[in-house]
Amino acid sequence: MELNKCKRCGAFFVSNNCVCPNCEPKDHLELLTLKGFLAENDCPNSIDTLASNTGISVKNLNRFLAQEDFSSIASQLEITPNIKT
Repeated sequence: MELNKCKRCGAFFVSNNCVCPNCEPKDHLELLTLKGFLAENDCPNSIDTLASNTGISVKNLNRFLAQEDFSSIASQLEITPNIKT
Protein backbone atom coordinates (compact mmCIF):
# COMPACT_ATOMS: atom_id res chain seq x y z
CA MET A 1 0.00 0.00 0.00
CA GLU A 2 1.06 3.55 -0.57
CA LEU A 3 0.33 7.01 0.78
CA ASN A 4 -2.56 8.57 -1.16
CA LYS A 5 -4.35 11.90 -1.10
CA CYS A 6 -8.14 11.68 -0.79
CA LYS A 7 -9.92 12.88 -3.94
CA ARG A 8 -12.75 14.31 -1.80
CA CYS A 9 -11.19 15.99 1.22
CA GLY A 10 -7.47 16.08 0.49
CA ALA A 11 -6.45 14.12 3.59
CA PHE A 12 -3.50 11.75 3.30
CA PHE A 13 -4.12 8.09 4.05
CA VAL A 14 -2.66 4.64 3.44
CA SER A 15 -4.86 2.48 1.21
CA ASN A 16 -5.37 1.45 -2.39
CA ASN A 17 -8.63 3.45 -2.62
CA CYS A 18 -8.92 6.94 -4.09
CA VAL A 19 -10.83 8.29 -1.08
CA CYS A 20 -10.01 8.08 2.61
CA PRO A 21 -11.98 5.83 4.98
CA ASN A 22 -13.88 8.87 6.31
CA CYS A 23 -15.09 9.79 2.81
CA GLU A 24 -15.96 6.28 1.59
CA PRO A 25 -19.54 6.38 2.97
CA LYS A 26 -20.13 9.79 1.35
CA ASP A 27 -18.84 8.48 -1.99
CA HIS A 28 -21.05 5.40 -1.72
CA LEU A 29 -24.13 7.50 -0.95
CA GLU A 30 -23.46 9.90 -3.84
CA LEU A 31 -22.91 7.00 -6.24
CA LEU A 32 -26.25 5.51 -5.19
CA THR A 33 -27.88 8.92 -5.65
CA LEU A 34 -26.37 9.29 -9.12
CA LYS A 35 -27.37 5.78 -10.21
CA GLY A 36 -30.89 6.28 -8.86
CA PHE A 37 -31.31 9.61 -10.60
CA LEU A 38 -30.07 8.25 -13.93
CA ALA A 39 -32.33 5.21 -13.64
CA GLU A 40 -35.42 7.34 -13.08
CA ASN A 41 -34.70 10.31 -15.36
CA ASP A 42 -33.42 11.13 -18.80
CA CYS A 43 -29.80 12.14 -18.98
CA PRO A 44 -29.55 15.93 -18.59
CA ASN A 45 -27.79 17.95 -21.25
CA SER A 46 -24.98 19.25 -19.05
CA ILE A 47 -22.96 18.26 -16.03
CA ASP A 48 -24.10 21.46 -14.29
CA THR A 49 -27.73 20.37 -14.66
CA LEU A 50 -26.84 16.91 -13.37
CA ALA A 51 -25.10 18.50 -10.37
CA SER A 52 -28.13 20.70 -9.65
CA ASN A 53 -30.55 17.80 -9.90
CA THR A 54 -28.55 15.39 -7.74
CA GLY A 55 -26.84 17.71 -5.27
CA ILE A 56 -23.48 16.14 -6.17
CA SER A 57 -20.62 18.53 -6.86
CA VAL A 58 -19.28 18.86 -10.40
CA LYS A 59 -15.86 17.78 -9.09
CA ASN A 60 -17.25 14.51 -7.74
CA LEU A 61 -19.47 13.97 -10.80
CA ASN A 62 -16.41 14.26 -13.03
CA ARG A 63 -14.64 11.69 -10.87
CA PHE A 64 -17.62 9.30 -10.92
CA LEU A 65 -18.24 9.71 -14.65
CA ALA A 66 -14.62 8.77 -15.31
CA GLN A 67 -15.53 5.26 -14.13
CA GLU A 68 -16.30 2.67 -16.79
CA ASP A 69 -19.83 2.17 -15.40
CA PHE A 70 -20.76 5.68 -16.51
CA SER A 71 -18.90 5.90 -19.83
CA SER A 72 -22.12 6.14 -21.87
CA ILE A 73 -23.43 8.97 -19.67
CA ALA A 74 -20.12 10.82 -19.90
CA SER A 75 -20.23 10.61 -23.70
CA GLN A 76 -23.82 11.93 -23.74
CA LEU A 77 -22.71 14.87 -21.64
CA GLU A 78 -19.68 15.31 -23.90
CA ILE A 79 -17.34 14.88 -20.95
CA THR A 80 -13.84 13.70 -21.53
CA PRO A 81 -12.61 12.93 -18.03
CA ASN A 82 -8.89 13.37 -17.51
CA ILE A 83 -8.76 12.25 -13.92
CA LYS A 84 -5.93 10.07 -12.72
CA THR A 85 -7.08 6.92 -10.99
